[in-house]
Amino acid sequence: MSEVVALRHVTKRYRRGKTTVEVIHGLDLGIEAGEFLALMGPSGSGKTTLLNLIGGLDRPNEGEVIVAGERIDRLPGGDLAKWRARHVGFIFQLYNLMPMLSAERNVELPLLLTHLTRAQRRAHVQTVLELVGLGHRGQHRPAELSGGEQQRVAIARALVGDPTLIVCDEPTGDLDRETAGEILSLLQILNREQKKTIIMVTHDPEAAKYASRRLHLDKGLLVDGHGSTAA
Repeated sequence: MSEVVALRHVTKRYRRGKTTVEVIHGLDLGIEAGEFLALMGPSGSGKTTLLNLIGGLDRPNEGEVIVAGERIDRLPGGDLAKWRARHVGFIFQLYNLMPMLSAERNVELPLLLTHLTRAQRRAHVQTVLELVGLGHRGQHRPAELSGGEQQRVAIARALVGDPTLIVCDEPTGDLDRETAGEILSLLQILNREQKKTIIMVTHDPEAAKYASRRLHLDKGLLVDGHGSTAA
């Protein structure tokens, strides 16, 4: 397999008032195409920051972030936005759906930036809604859907542009255990059958079991399961 994500000596700092806080410390990480990786760690460990760096939502202060063969930490803002639209599908804990739009229209939103015709967009939308088991619910608005169905719509929206990787930030954190299991099983199917590369931040050991690889982050460093710095 080829490496789809490579982080080399990545450091990220934030200013908080007069204080500078270093959240990620010289981190190295490689992720192979087709992996389902769970990033675990306590609150404040840097998990979401790391996910945002990989997804091109944030930039490092030092180091290299290479995703899908592109050095994204060097891309100008406009080029980075286009790169994200082409390569990354985002799934969040809160579904971030537009309440006045139907499920179909919510899923279609990323395609409005493409050159696809209306008919082509509709065909893509129907395909991914069928894939997540909601082909019959496309005309419903978010308020008419359960939490699990709303997250399925969010997954369909993340898939509709056929991204290189899917990044998930606590995708089941707002769901009950049974519904969470259904969503995680769906992600597992997308990984195994559709060969999607998935990176998931979670604090839940049960959720992490669905991944093919698990890494622990603590105070901005990757550590093994016993708290020692990973080699």
